[in-house]
Amino acid sequence: MKVELKKYQKDADHSYCLGVFPTLELLEHQLDQVLGVIVHSRGADNSGVQKIRRICGEHNLELIENDRLLEKLSQRGNTYAIGVFQKFTRELAFDANHLVLVHPSGMGNLGTILRTMVGFNHRQLAVIEPAADIFHPKVIRASMGAVFQIRVQTFSQFTDYWGTFSNHALYPLMTDGEVSLSEAAFQQPYSLIFGEEASGLEDSYRQYGTSIVIPHSPAIDSLNIALSVGISLYHAYLAGT
Repeated sequence: MKVELKKYQKDADHSYCLGVFPTLELLEHQLDQVLGVIVHSRGADNSGVQKIRRICGEHNLELIENDRLLEKLSQRGNTYAIGVFQKFTRELAFDANHLVLVHPSGMGNLGTILRTMVGFNHRQLAVIEPAADIFHPKVIRASMGAVFQIRVQTFSQFTDYWGTFSNHALYPLMTDGEVSLSEAAFQQPYSLIFGEEASGLEDSYRQYGTSIVIPHSPAIDSLNIALSVGISLYHAYLAGT
């Protein structure tokens, strides 16, 4: 391959998706970004690995069988395939509905959110930095490759996003929002805005659009961000938005 295959580095131009299913998602949705695939000899009888071999052959993609290299990169004992790909950027669609994550830091939560987005037909994600690395192999694995179906655009601050997509109706999710999610009617195109895991959105976000609250028992102070996003996207999905 034309890249140095070593432990993932955030500043590198390439990344890895660990596992058979995420690699198949890469090959299906971002074929042009694929640099090659590494497979393990133990996966010879795995139907997914066989499909990967077939796709690589059909598209002239480099495929390497190297157990030691795969184990070094994956650091897991049950990985049969690793997809190597060029990192990519895709600007958000101006008239589509967006999910906005402000300083997301948990890689597991971020991956879960990506998969949930695809499940409820939301494919546009704005990330306000600083944030977890969207191309970290842990995020990709947690998303089960769903990241390859989503447009992701990063912004250095929320006002940069707001200035670019001023046509969007804004709905920040807050623990004391003014409108209950069950009563919310999202005006399209809209942006659902979520804060970081630990502290949520700052009070300053009240000035942006209509704040939304997800009602829950007083026994807890807030819901996990991935769960909150899932509930909100499910509500929008049922409403046909």
